[in-house]
Amino acid sequence: MASTPVTLTTPVDELPGITERQAGFLRALGLTNLGKLIAHLPMRFERVEAEAPVRELVPGRIVAARGEVTATRPVRGRKPRFEAVLIDESGRLDLVWFNQTYLADRILPGMRLKVHGKATMRYGAVQLVNPKWAIEKPGEHPLSEGESFVRPVYPASEDLPSEAIWRIQKKVLPKALPLIEDHLPEPYRAPRNLPDLRESYRMQHEPRDEPEASLSRRRLAYDELLMLQLGVHLKRAHLREHLRAPALKWNAKIDEHIRARFQFTLTGAQDEVVKEIAADLSRATPANRLIQGDVGSGKTVVALYAMLMAVAGGHQASLMAPTELLADQHYANITASLTGSKVRVALLTGSTPPAVRQSMLSSLASGDLDILVGTHALLTESVEFKNLGVCVIDEQHRFGVHQRARLRAQGTDETTTPHVLVMTATPIPRTMAITLFGDLDISSIRALPPGRKPILTRVFTRDHRSEVYADVAARLARGEQAYIVVPAIEAGESSDVMPGGEPLRDVRTVFQELESGPLRGFHLATMHGRLSRDSREAIMERFRLGQVQALVATTVIEVGVDVPNATAMVIEQADRFGLAQMHQLRGRVGRGPAASACFLIADPTTDEAQARLRVVAATSDGFILAEKDLELRGPGELFGVRQSGLPPFKVADLMRDRELLDMARRDAAEWVKRSPDLKAPEETLLRRRLMKQYGAALGLADVG
Repeated sequence: MASTPVTLTTPVDELPGITERQAGFLRALGLTNLGKLIAHLPMRFERVEAEAPVRELVPGRIVAARGEVTATRPVRGRKPRFEAVLIDESGRLDLVWFNQTYLADRILPGMRLKVHGKATMRYGAVQLVNPKWAIEKPGEHPLSEGESFVRPVYPASEDLPSEAIWRIQKKVLPKALPLIEDHLPEPYRAPRNLPDLRESYRMQHEPRDEPEASLSRRRLAYDELLMLQLGVHLKRAHLREHLRAPALKWNAKIDEHIRARFQFTLTGAQDEVVKEIAADLSRATPANRLIQGDVGSGKTVVALYAMLMAVAGGHQASLMAPTELLADQHYANITASLTGSKVRVALLTGSTPPAVRQSMLSSLASGDLDILVGTHALLTESVEFKNLGVCVIDEQHRFGVHQRARLRAQGTDETTTPHVLVMTATPIPRTMAITLFGDLDISSIRALPPGRKPILTRVFTRDHRSEVYADVAARLARGEQAYIVVPAIEAGESSDVMPGGEPLRDVRTVFQELESGPLRGFHLATMHGRLSRDSREAIMERFRLGQVQALVATTVIEVGVDVPNATAMVIEQADRFGLAQMHQLRGRVGRGPAASACFLIADPTTDEAQARLRVVAATSDGFILAEKDLELRGPGELFGVRQSGLPPFKVADLMRDRELLDMARRDAAEWVKRSPDLKAPEETLLRRRLMKQYGAALGLADVG
């Protein structure tokens, strides 16, 4: 009976040479079929040198040796470890593995081992710490002197270590390689120095040398970046070529009428962005623009200008925020700006009573409402606008691309869509902007409104808390106000403990400490996300009115709160917060005439945490901080990459591959310009792979 041909979808337990036990371990790693197994790429490569006699091992170098284990012992206690002695004809080699006492059951006296690691000197003897090891197989021949090879190191598990995965890959590679088709033709690859896809996988799993491993990584990283950029440019082309938005009227009279609603003159930076937006909205091509600006730069005013342009043209507008607190703040600010006007504004959140909601939705559908402010509640199917002209999304990195697409679908028919503006107070590094938000045009408000004073930022260890709160008490005594931000709501709700043994600081404990200690006699209150909207609103109103002098809170006050009398921001255990988050919190103060300060209390134990605190203390420019945050933490932690729904890169690294990203972006733009729907016969495989990878995340279904 003929055996079934192997394909890339063949399950791992049906592949020749893979045992049932190995197949189980592979499935546990998510490697369920041949295609996924081959796509499981090395995380790095190491050069395996020929083994040397123990007496010739040189401290400070990566070395390899083999011999017989003559003694072992597990050491438990404060520094648990497993120790072994390996002997060959020339001498003794000490081996130690920290936190691996379980090896006492696996490495036994009398065994012959191969070991590989960095040699050190300890007490006059050569030692390997945490070396790689393997049991010597009968009849196995070591490398000759001077020989070496490059070995891939794979993401692995305790049950299936990297070397076992490497041996499995060597078995299946001859079956897999002939099945790999390239979606990029040779004439396209050659000028870009990109190897064939099949050969790239061979060079990853069986590299002849380091340059091969590097060249193949470059090809696979380029593929990931190109696929995303093609998806972004396809979506952008479809939006511009196939959809229409209402072309809103804009002239000097409308401009004057809108500006009369603001109680201040727009800054030069705001004026520039208003002109860009007005130019967008006056065209029938749907606007898709990101407005980024630092904390307090005045983005909301610019957004309100756009919404009033829609209303002036007989259309409706919406503003969606990620939290009820922020939606409430926007609603309050907009209604205050529109006092005495005929513009009808409403607020829709998850807390809106059913009867009020029903009446509101009826007014919306009939056109009796002009501007609707709300949360994710705006995305529900029951929300129907009569003629939506402009959508604004605030703190847009908390929403995914597909949610923007849902808002677009609220147009009057399949080919009509509203203009979309998205805002963020977290300035976005260029590499992130063209990766995650490449379908957007970008406007930046870099200047702050006049009168905003610089905020002094200082870092204190927890031993100097008393100094910080003495300063805060002096400010409260002068009639000023303060925020104290902590990472937890209640003690013990997280098993997390700070390095050094300090538990997470929580709202209740810090409130009690301050109320009975350094801030005794002042009016304190607490606020966090578990309180009801009405409770939060009441507390914030008391804080705004000065009835509460110091507010102990979580990051719920990060956005949307404006109290000009607040001059002190204390962030407890500041090393628990990201750069952008600390900068957002700092932006809550410095909004009035008095000098403001931000106090960061922290005992950072990692280099990254120390660097974050140094940077945030040294600069108040959110654009500089955003670039540094990307450099320190990487893109995976920033701007809701995970929430965006985009699959993570397996090979590409946005910090390391900036030039490759630029090349992929240019190439994708030219490709889509030449072939706007990727439907040429020779593009079939490319299109299929693109849709599989990014179709859902980028909402490409409507592209066809």
